Parts: sequence; structure tokens; C-alpha cells
Amino acid sequence: MNNLVLTYTLLFILVLVVVLGMVFLFITFNNRKNQLLQQQLEDQLAAQKKQYESELNALRSQLNPHFVHNSLNAIQYYIQRNEVEISEDYLTKFSKLMRLFFDYSRTKTITLKEEIAFIKKYLDIEKLRFEDKIEYYINIDKSLDTTDLNIPTMMIQPILENAVNHGIFHKTSTGTIEVDFKTTKEDNQYQIVIKDDGIGINKTKKHNRNTTGTAKAHSSAVIAERLDILNDSGDWNISFSIHDRSDIDDGTGTIVQLTIQNLSEL
Repeated sequence: MNNLVLTYTLLFILVLVVVLGMVFLFITFNNRKNQLLQQQLEDQLAAQKKQYESELNALRSQLNPHFVHNSLNAIQYYIQRNEVEISEDYLTKFSKLMRLFFDYSRTKTITLKEEIAFIKKYLDIEKLRFEDKIEYYINIDKSLDTTDLNIPTMMIQPILENAVNHGIFHKTSTGTIEVDFKTTKEDNQYQIVIKDDGIGINKTKKHNRNTTGTAKAHSSAVIAERLDILNDSGDWNISFSIHDRSDIDDGTGTIVQLTIQNLSEL
């Protein structure tokens, strides 16, 4: 009887050891599997972010060649007219803008203050090119800390370029661009509203149907593609809307609104 009890006891202990061993192996295997899956996901995320950064670097570097070409032609025009002061001023401003462009194209973000300074330089050059037939106004909410808030590099300039070349360019009178920087109730979020009194989207589309519209399509495609990549990266939440002013009020021109939130700093 004692031998039978001992046998059953040993058998129970053996079964218990086997079960515990299997449980231990299962937990170890499961943990290892989870670690491998987590590492795989982290590697995929890192590769995806690297791809995003590579694509964004390429998009940031796509300063419209027409702008460079037009600026150089304008400088040459003033030189040929022997307007030395204007041509020197133009060349100095153009050189400073190009230097900023090359500096900023190597970084993912800049402060709002830096972006505002950049677009001022850009619009000053466009004013010279159009012989002061462009006026611009930049309005900033007093409660907006432009030194603390960041923005993806080269975000506003392509939109302004569209406003100049496809809106105001077709006007016979002086055109106006207004850029408003506004606060919102959300953390690390702000709005940018860009208004022009050009011919508007509806007339621009009609005009482009009669021409190739290649430059406009390229610029708009770059903006849309970049916004998609930024939103997919998980670091930014950016909404974009564009309206013809005639659809909203009695005015003419275009209104573009950007709502930007930096998710990486929340």
C-alpha cells in the first residue's frame, strides 16, 4: 500500500514537473515571440519613418524652377535697364532667400518665426519681380508664440507661389496677399489663413483648361503629397482647405486654410 502511494506521489510530482515545464516553455516561447514581433514592428516603423523623411527631403528640395528662372530674368532685366540699385537689391534678397532655402531644406522643422521671416523674403522678391504690383500683409495673433511653435519646413511658400502665379498674375491691377496666423484652443495647434484677391480657383481652372497648367498641377501635387506624408508620419495632424472667395462672399480670389498640430510635442 505504501509503495502504491509512493508511486502515485512520484507520478503526480513527475506530471506536475512536466506541466510546469511546459507552462514555463510556453511562457518563454510566447515572450520571445512577442519580443520578436515587437522588434519587427519597431524595425518596420523605423524603416517607414526613414522612408517618410527621405520623401519629405525630396519634396522640400523641390523649389519651383520657374521661380528661380523668373527671378534671374528679372535681375537681368533691371541690369539691362541700368537700374543698378534695384538690381543689386534684388540680387541681395534673392541670394539670402536661396541661402535660407538650402539651409532649411536640410531640416524637418523650423520655428514659426523663421517661417514668417522666410515668406517675407520670398514675397519681397515677388514684389520686385512684379514692380510693386503686389502688396502683402502678415498678421499674427499676439497670443501666438512664434519662437516656441514649430512648422514643417517650406510649408507656406508653395501656397504663396500659387497665389502669385495663378491668381494675382492674371490681374491687371495691384494684387494683395494676406497671411493670418491664429491661435486655437488645442495644445500645439494653430491656424494659417492665406487670402489673395486674384482671379480665384474657378477662373484659374478655366484658364488652365485652355493651357497646359503643368506648373500649377506640379505645385499643387507637391503640396498634397507632402501633407499626406506628414499626416501619415504620426508627428503631425494637418488639415487643408481651399475655397474660391466668390463661393463665400462677394470677393474675388482664393482662401487657403491650414490647421497645424504638432503631435510629437504633445
